Amino acid sequence: MDRLEAMSTFLVVVEAGSLSAAARRLKTPLTTVSRKVSELESHLRTKLFSRSSRQLVLTDAGSSYLAACKRILADVTEAERTASGEYTAPTGELTVTTPIGLGRTILMPMMADFLKAYPDIKARMIPTDRVPNLIQEQIDVGVRIGALPDSSLIAIPVGTTRRVVCASPAYLAARGAPRTPEDLARHDCIHYAAFAAPDVWTFVRDKATIAVPVNPRLVVGSAEAAYAAARAGIGIALAFAYQLQATPEGGALTTVLDDFQPAPRPVNLVYAANRFLPIKVRAFLDFATPRLRRVFAESKPPHR
Repeated sequence: MDRLEAMSTFLVVVEAGSLSAAARRLKTPLTTVSRKVSELESHLRTKLFSRSSRQLVLTDAGSSYLAACKRILADVTEAERTASGEYTAPTGELTVTTPIGLGRTILMPMMADFLKAYPDIKARMIPTDRVPNLIQEQIDVGVRIGALPDSSLIAIPVGTTRRVVCASPAYLAARGAPRTPEDLARHDCIHYAAFAAPDVWTFVRDKATIAVPVNPRLVVGSAEAAYAAARAGIGIALAFAYQLQATPEGGALTTVLDDFQPAPRPVNLVYAANRFLPIKVRAFLDFATPRLRRVFAESKPPHR
């Protein structure tokens, strides 16, 4: 049994909450994940999970072992970085995670310029609208939109972005533009779960948050898909202001209900607080921070 591999699999199972979810995340057969966990339990001669319910629950031994695994894998990662020279020169593989739309429109062109400036660094970008665990998934830097929970991560503020409500001019010409949030009940809406509840969108009126019912004509799996559907004239969507300004297609959309939008959301670069920060990470932070600050300083909702 490869104990480090088994520990890594165990961590993913804990984070994912089930063997099947871990198998999907690892792109590994469920039987393989189950076998590795069973082998680890046999090696330790104890149960790490209680399987009395549909959801896996850590035993007391499992909780203690989880903390130890995190420390061990972090030490191994640091040792590998030291041996490869990542603390003395900008070299090695840099892993960055970002929301899908932000990655395509903003971070990917920035990454291209960064790799030209640092030819000894390789990069792996993980565009995803979920919030991955940087430490457990061994990710160097993340771009996060929204309030950050308390954690051991270090955050570098790079600006803010506003949520906007938008639709194509053709759709608005055919159906009329909503003047108040309540008008959305008469419109086709494009729903993306990370932005709002399935049938309710929130707005602000007279400094108070209000919830209005909407008619989700189309449900999509990413913010970028919602944005594309709005450009196609399917209905009204929620988006971020930077999306409208960062792409040529932004001119194909019109914002509505600007006076009812909630406060801007913070945008941060986040990374783990290690004793020694690899030079490749410091190089990327120094490179990306001023560029992202310029982008989000200009990211204001266009009034049309």
